[in-house]
Amino acid sequence: MTPVLVFDIETIPDVDGLRRLHDHPDSMTDAEVAEHAFAARREKNGTDFLPHYLQRIAAISCVLRRNQRDGTPVFHVGSLGTLEDGEAVLIQKFYDLVARYSPQMVSWNGGGFDLPVLHYRGLVHGIVAPRYWEMGEGSESDSREFKWNNYISRYHMRHLDLMDLLALYQPRASAPLDDLAKLCGFPGKMGMDGSKVWQAYQDGQLAAIRDYCETDVVNT
Repeated sequence: MTPVLVFDIETIPDVDGLRRLHDHPDSMTDAEVAEHAFAARREKNGTDFLPHYLQRIAAISCVLRRNQRDGTPVFHVGSLGTLEDGEAVLIQKFYDLVARYSPQMVSWNGGGFDLPVLHYRGLVHGIVAPRYWEMGEGSESDSREFKWNNYISRYHMRHLDLMDLLALYQPRASAPLDDLAKLCGFPGKMGMDGSKVWQAYQDGQLAAIRDYCETDVVNT
């Protein structure tokens, strides 16, 4: 059976990137730099949600379902890396999982958020991920299969965005993960939501952010 990798990310403002782009003085704190960006977005778009490329990844959590050699299924649930690992390490570990297992990837709004963020942030860090970007021209024995079904192309199925699929690719039909999880009898979000991640990070609560991310990925 093909391994299945369910994934989710949590992000914070890319303060270093914002400083470089806007030449903020060193006297500005990280919180002030972020709030300046939030205010500019609110004035322009009515929301403080920053562009994908200015989202720094704080946590990547996964559920990996695979078979052992005897065919026994095993599940792994957790966050990649350690509390001390930086963004580049987390992204590399994610792509390493893809390279190792060539899994069926599953997400909730991964096509709209998680994967574009991973693309941009991987580019910023110069991360190479040939298996993930495989389009049928690689040297692996199954590379040709990726021409017809890969992780990148819009209607291919190696990455299954559940939110997109259930809504039949209609944005107006999309449902929040928290609501749908609860309707299906799952716990939904517990103790935190995405709007609280930046403050939690500033408060040194990265472990709590990773726990929250794991809850989201299990709900998915």
